[in-house]
Amino acid sequence: SSGINAEWPLRPGKRVMEKAMPMMGLMQGMMQGIIPPGMQPPAVNTVAPPMPPKPRPTPPQTGSEIPHKILFLQNLPPETTEMMLTMLFEQFPGFKETRLVPGRHDIAFVEFEVDQQASQAKQALNQFKITPKNAMSISFANK
Repeated sequence: SSGINAEWPLRPGKRVMEKAMPMMGLMQGMMQGIIPPGMQPPAVNTVAPPMPPKPRPTPPQTGSEIPHKILFLQNLPPETTEMMLTMLFEQFPGFKETRLVPGRHDIAFVEFEVDQQASQAKQALNQFKITPKNAMSISFANK
């Protein structure tokens, strides 16, 4: 454990929202094209399909390589808000909630209903540039 407290924060106040609005407009423009308009999310299968047998032994996965329904975001700019991240991730099926880490502007957690949905969002948004200097790094949270 990294010792980071991932408790759910309080909702941002009016002043925080006023500061975030210009950045959210920029992000909306950048997000266009990630998921085509009108695309229907796939039906949610809450039971994971059985894993096929592996033909040869592979080294065990460790840390952030193991799929998990919670994503760990790093390299976020100081102006990142919960609403900005919610707008970015809510376009993916199964999105549940965004958690900012109090006292740390550069990291956050995003939770989905199941591992597979988190994997889709991770694949689509890993290295997404929130600002020209900040490409968001996404990994799976440790179980």
